[in-house]
Amino acid sequence: MTSTSYMRAAVVLLGLLALAMIIPIAMRSSLQAFILQPSDSIPQTEVAIVLGASVVHGMPSPILAARADGAIALYRAGKVSKILVTGDNGALSHDEVTPVRKYLLNAGVRPEDIFLDHAGFDTYSSMYRAREVFQAQSLIIVTQDFHLPRALWIARHLGLNAYGMVAAGSEGSVFDYLREIPASLKALYDVWTHRMPKYLGPVIPLTGDGQSTWY
Repeated sequence: MTSTSYMRAAVVLLGLLALAMIIPIAMRSSLQAFILQPSDSIPQTEVAIVLGASVVHGMPSPILAARADGAIALYRAGKVSKILVTGDNGALSHDEVTPVRKYLLNAGVRPEDIFLDHAGFDTYSSMYRAREVFQAQSLIIVTQDFHLPRALWIARHLGLNAYGMVAAGSEGSVFDYLREIPASLKALYDVWTHRMPKYLGPVIPLTGDGQSTWY
């Protein structure tokens, strides 16, 4: 390749990188009206969703505990009547949902109001399954600032009446924000191609007893 060709390739790559970086910014900007602050008048919805994150020695990590705390606050305030805990439980040795269930029970959430989604392997699958398996129509997503715009964008593009609230007390790192660039590209692809999650299974309406999901 000539020096001119290298220069053109570099310009193209920089252009693609700039475009990729714009996507999460555009998601955040377009959904700002649906990202709520604790001081806002928070609408009532059916369910608060706690999205999966790491577990440390059988306990929710600080990031996951902050998400659960946000859902507990909404539940206690009467803004939601159910809490859906979704995460990766694809193996006996990897369970992101059961530790949160125990955390919610210790906080006084009624057992029948806690639903577990063991096949929320990624954010898209969690939102898709919330709609199709758990029959949710309206929800509040509680997660960190770096994650919230993408999760909310997916939910609303799947037709859910979704709002988002930033989980207080556990901030993301620079790496977490940078990771949203490829994750946002994946979200675009998943929504545009109508990707089906790996598992769906029987319908489990939120109107039932959440303890039926505790296997």
